[in-house]
Amino acid sequence: MTIVDRFLKYVSFCTTSDEQTNMTPSTPGQMEFARYLADELREIGMHDVTLDTNGYIMATLPSTIDGNPMCPAQSAAGNLVPTIGFIAHMDTSPDASGKHVKPRIATPQPTADGQGVEIVLNEEERIVLSSDKYPELLNYIGQDIIVTNGKTLLGADDKAGIAEIVTAMEYLIQHPEIRHGKVRVGFTPDEEIGQGADHFDVKAFGCDFAYTMDGGAVGELEFENFNAAYCKIHVHGVNVHPGSAYHKMQNSMRIAYQLAVMLPRWETPEHTQGYEGFYHLISMNGTVEETTLTYIIRDHDRARFESRKRELEHLVRKVNREYGEGTAEIEMRDQYYNMREKIEPVMHIVDLAKQAMEAVGVTPIVKPIRGGTDGARLSFEGLPCPNIFAGGENFHSRYEYLPIPSMEKARDVVLEIVKIAAGKCERK
Repeated sequence: MTIVDRFLKYVSFCTTSDEQTNMTPSTPGQMEFARYLADELREIGMHDVTLDTNGYIMATLPSTIDGNPMCPAQSAAGNLVPTIGFIAHMDTSPDASGKHVKPRIATPQPTADGQGVEIVLNEEERIVLSSDKYPELLNYIGQDIIVTNGKTLLGADDKAGIAEIVTAMEYLIQHPEIRHGKVRVGFTPDEEIGQGADHFDVKAFGCDFAYTMDGGAVGELEFENFNAAYCKIHVHGVNVHPGSAYHKMQNSMRIAYQLAVMLPRWETPEHTQGYEGFYHLISMNGTVEETTLTYIIRDHDRARFESRKRELEHLVRKVNREYGEGTAEIEMRDQYYNMREKIEPVMHIVDLAKQAMEAVGVTPIVKPIRGGTDGARLSFEGLPCPNIFAGGENFHSRYEYLPIPSMEKARDVVLEIVKIAAGKCERK
């Protein structure tokens, strides 16, 4: 199966995660996909394939060092070859529908006036992927890209990562002459709702280090990410007939709005970039009596991150002073932290990824993640885990697309990492 065919098969599974179910995996489609993947890994020849009740998959590609695929990965000089892991997540974001994905392959071409690129995703509803809004599309003129029909996301985040890992493992199995150490792969549920590492057994995975294949455009290499928290603010009001509401009614929606606009206007996702943090209001649901604001809080700097959390707590206290104690209640939990502090002591694993990219003709683009990966939490649990590009663009959107050459390059980077790691150890 080609990497493209594999990816197209994967996106046929609806694996949208849902934080409201309190289950792991949070949706049944993820377990259905996990069963398919576990069977596929066995079929291509992976060893020790496991699928646990929480939907986590692990599998082994044994070492070929010293000609014995079942022996420990040890070179002739006696130097241990590191056990390397590759990780991707099976779920897709609840930000857009992942049901009945209709992918197709398109080739961006310049418009008649030569000023841009347009791909009509849905003629009937006039949904257009345009370089006017998404200028990165200009980088892929003449390349085959996989797009949606404009009604769903695509699922390149992170089914592209899974396809790249599985295809690389299949290639190594079919080419036993390639010398490499032991490789482990892991596929997780519920990354998009911040729970992908909740039940990941780092000890059972048994790797010296790993990489998540969960980045964006070709070349991205990341070992810094946001510190992240999730926050819900519940506002309680008092409903009275509007004709007799004077000095009696407290409209929870108006109070919630008042609280929301007290946050800095420009510290939102649409006004920040690079290392700039933000408050992101992801939902507002309410009536006169009850309103809930849901936020995610992000910042690369740990001190500023803690300051942002304190600011929300301060605003809740301020509302309560004005409207009465208990009018607003806040619940907040940290989701993950910046993995930089755990990666810096082992920067050779970032250098290994850089070398692998350069070896396959990819220029590394080292940048902070304006988000998080399973690798962020796993790094704090003893598994250093930088993030490598999966190749897609416009994640979490019906305008998501995946350049096929980028996906192929990501597969090649996986192959090169395991080859270079084995070669380095044998040269010691």
